[in-house]
Amino acid sequence: MKKIAIILGVSALALGLGGCSDMNKQDIGVITGGAVGGLLGSQFGGGQGRIIAAVGGAVAGAVIGGLIGKSMDKTDKLETQQALEKTRTGQTSQWQNPDNGNSYKVTPTKTYYRDGHPCRTYTMLATIDGKPEKIQGRACRINGQWVEQK
Repeated sequence: MKKIAIILGVSALALGLGGCSDMNKQDIGVITGGAVGGLLGSQFGGGQGRIIAAVGGAVAGAVIGGLIGKSMDKTDKLETQQALEKTRTGQTSQWQNPDNGNSYKVTPTKTYYRDGHPCRTYTMLATIDGKPEKIQGRACRINGQWVEQK
């Protein structure tokens, strides 16, 4: 029962914060990473140990997700926009930022329409300061720009 309560609590927090309209990629990364980390952490331990693992997983996930969002500069955001616009579903677009050495691989995984706008789910594999990270995302093209969706 506590496991379900933890999962519901983490999910409600992520969904509640995800409704904020002025969020940037770092914010989204923190929330998504925290939610996923909390869910994964809740699978380990028992009793108080499970709660501690869920909280630890949420914190670790939030930090990792935030690092990906924070590390992206204008060049990386433009490359991501182009990958979502031009890369076929299942194909990977990759680049390395010449200023900081971080590298990214974006693979659109599904294309669909939402409220008349083209949307895509994608996987991003980022190597930031030599550490590999993975994030799942979804974005819709609105007024010519790909906008991250909650």
